[in-house]
Amino acid sequence: MTDYTPRLISDEDDVSRCWWCGEHADYIAYHDDEWGVPTADDQHLFEKICLEGFQSGLSWLTILRKRDNFRRAFNDFNFERVAQFNRSSVERLLKDAGIVRHRGKIESTINNAKRALQLRDEFGSLAAFFWKFEPETHPIFDGKVSTTIESKMMSKELKKRGWSFVGPTTAYAFMQSLGIVNDHLPGCASFEIVEKARKKFKRPSVAGS
Repeated sequence: MTDYTPRLISDEDDVSRCWWCGEHADYIAYHDDEWGVPTADDQHLFEKICLEGFQSGLSWLTILRKRDNFRRAFNDFNFERVAQFNRSSVERLLKDAGIVRHRGKIESTINNAKRALQLRDEFGSLAAFFWKFEPETHPIFDGKVSTTIESKMMSKELKKRGWSFVGPTTAYAFMQSLGIVNDHLPGCASFEIVEKARKKFKRPSVAGS
């Protein structure tokens, strides 16, 4: 059983990592190659915020191991296509054992795809909207923080625009995973890699600004 006490763990090659990836090979790969790496790809951003919503009440490892099934079920999270899903699409997805069969979360994903189109029209991209919540400074992560002022602001704005399953905790997990903040622990092998990636990353601007 994984120990979730915030700390560094080391493998047999003496590579240090954040505690939460444990000894699961797929979790380690996600930690090393994806978590915290900044991106401005709208489709990937939409996928991650939807999957963070599906995670609510579950573990991320459960979602990660179903991610390929989610991608198949939701057209690789192409939000233009997901926005066209209808009631029969919901019933079909509720029969799909490869995903989390939660009606509210499925309907939320379809709703959020429609809201994503509106957000893209307003800001020029989803990335321009989400990255505006990057904090000017961010304290070193201690493994205990689950929300921040910025995640609460993001959640509030999304809900005001009609999004669902985007509470402050979900918003913060999304910010962590997409590199809007770097929450690898100091000493983790990925900490400096993500820091360098964030320094090189070109922040998206709002269309017309």
